[in-house]
Amino acid sequence: QVQLVESGGGLVQAGGSLRLSCATSGITFRFATSSWYCQAPGKQRELVAQIDSSGNTNYADTVKGRFTISRDNAESTGYLQMNSLKAEDTGVYFCALMFLGQHYWGQGTQVTVSS
Repeated sequence: QVQLVESGGGLVQAGGSLRLSCATSGITFRFATSSWYCQAPGKQRELVAQIDSSGNTNYADTVKGRFTISRDNAESTGYLQMNSLKAEDTGVYFCALMFLGQHYWGQGTQVTVSS
């Protein structure tokens, strides 16, 4: 059974930083594409950042230069370092894995940025 557990969310002032973690199990993490999505209040879930099995990264324009996605294959864990946070970054952040055409999701972690 594939499990993804996010942690690291919380309340932070604008300009601050948070580091999200996504601990995974039940999947060969090193072969999976790892992603982070954000669902802001009243909006659809949107891709924030993605890193494939080769380490290639992709970011939403709104977070380029501020967020960094990374992975630790030995620990089967993905990370999202979020710096210079803005109020519009507020939302529930979901970790996702894509492997052999299947998508797997975590339960989400709330990030609230106060202005």
